[in-house]
Amino acid sequence: MPSTEPRGPRQIARAMLWSFKGLRAAWTHEASFRLEGYLFIVLMPLGLWLGQGGVEKAILCGSLLLVLSAELLNSAVEAVVDKVSPEFHELAGRAKDMGSAAVFLLMLNVVLCWGVVLLPRFL
Repeated sequence: MPSTEPRGPRQIARAMLWSFKGLRAAWTHEASFRLEGYLFIVLMPLGLWLGQGGVEKAILCGSLLLVLSAELLNSAVEAVVDKVSPEFHELAGRAKDMGSAAVFLLMLNVVLCWGVVLLPRFL
């Protein structure tokens, strides 16, 4: 049942705290998230520097944010699957593999976006 409580500053602040808690949990417990986070820390400033205009900067940096978002969702799916079904089940494995595939596709998207934006300048 949806909450009938209006969204005010207090609820927004709580939601933000829960988001930071999720980011901290991912950083603490997920090696893949940390690796992608380090890449983000290196590539984000590079994207802002190399992008010519707002659209290019948004494409270069936004593609990186999508990978982090997908990794968070993938980690959430894996945690729920492990909690609900600790023993191997074909559907549990399929769910984990699909989450991993989503992250992989968004990594390919980063390569594609960066290549389409930057390669013409060097060729």
